[in-house]
Amino acid sequence: MTTKISTIIDELKSLTLLEAAELVKQIEETFDVDASQSGGGIMMMPGGASGADASTETEEKTEFDVVLEEVPAPKKIAILKVVRSLTGLGLKEAKDLVESAPKVLKEATSKDDADQMKSKLEEAGAVVIIK
Repeated sequence: MTTKISTIIDELKSLTLLEAAELVKQIEETFDVDASQSGGGIMMMPGGASGADASTETEEKTEFDVVLEEVPAPKKIAILKVVRSLTGLGLKEAKDLVESAPKVLKEATSKDDADQMKSKLEEAGAVVIIK
């Protein structure tokens, strides 16, 4: 392993969960990838054949934001558990997120992922909207 890679690994080890989540978000935005999808190691890069086809058709919204609108007090713990499982955040970070509702849980996700997140959160008692 080169010194540069070793240094990066050491820096990554020192990140808090909240910082790591922000890093993943920035990597997704910068390189136009989705870390939540398991594609067997294959990443789609922008400008491929499918990107050219999509631009010629009428543009359809493909990215959605999942927003936690309301958290009823009696359901707070159940919602907190679901938020942790969906986001991978630590207990404190997830608690802060739940308590600061309305708050965006996931930005620029697919319609299917957004619908799944919404249904899981609504089962726990949260009020969720997809933008």
